[in-house]
Amino acid sequence: VQLQASGGGLVQPGGSLRLSCLASAFTLDYYGIGWFRQAPGKERKGVGCISRSDGTTYYPDSVKGRFTISRDNAKNTVYLQMNSLKPEDTAVYYCATDRYCTSEYDYWGQRTLVTVSS
Repeated sequence: VQLQASGGGLVQPGGSLRLSCLASAFTLDYYGIGWFRQAPGKERKGVGCISRSDGTTYYPDSVKGRFTISRDNAKNTVYLQMNSLKPEDTAVYYCATDRYCTSEYDYWGQRTLVTVSS
């Protein structure tokens, strides 16, 4: 199981970024896929998940209405669209398998850094 997050970068407050999560050696739609982030000195926090079964998405209040997760099975890729970004969204972001979207992550891989700053 290999997952690679990409698409991070520097963006101004209020801006947008789309992160991608590419899976290798397995089929993404067999798993729930979650995104989590970790800021320096802080605990890991989930920012959303897309379920395996019917593509239902789940978000914590901190990002609800701003972040959207989607899946492209043909490309074996899950996306995290982030809008209205805030400085507190600055963190390293990971995608991970989260079988039942319970924030119990099994596998994750390469991370991507998001910096929100003016």
